[in-house]
Amino acid sequence: MRIQKGELRVNDRIRVREVRLVSADGAQAGVVPVEEALKAAREANLDLVEVAPLASPPVCRVMDYAKYRYEQARQERESRQHQRHSHLKELRFRPQIDEHDYQTKLRSLVKFLKRGDKVKVTLVFRGREMAHQEFGHRLVQRLQTDIADVAQVERAPMQEGRFVFLTVAPK
Repeated sequence: MRIQKGELRVNDRIRVREVRLVSADGAQAGVVPVEEALKAAREANLDLVEVAPLASPPVCRVMDYAKYRYEQARQERESRQHQRHSHLKELRFRPQIDEHDYQTKLRSLVKFLKRGDKVKVTLVFRGREMAHQEFGHRLVQRLQTDIADVAQVERAPMQEGRFVFLTVAPK
């Protein structure tokens, strides 16, 4: 069980009759009265910290509580730094895209997916391209087959006016 900040009881706030004591060096001292555990902590110039309040009897450890809190805060900061938030990237295509441009955008799309980002693919029809929408739909189908091994379609292709939207996420 992970210890939350609000749950820890220290020194005189421990209100049970006896505790399972773990000394500062990690050795098990067994089940002892709480007064004896407090005395051992004071002799070592440390704190008595209840680390497992739900155990029967509760487990208390002799440690430097301020140092323990500092290390916990440092671990939280480090874990927050290493978190990666998924972003939504957007790539725009046109139905009459040239092969080289298509391959360049496809490489960008794969790069975003490998980084863990979701990608919103937007196909834009302009002017007379609206009369031949089948070119755009073929392009979307080709794109889906080209990225099938690295991505999954999160939101199927959907046309809204002059745009076709498709959202893909990494597998």
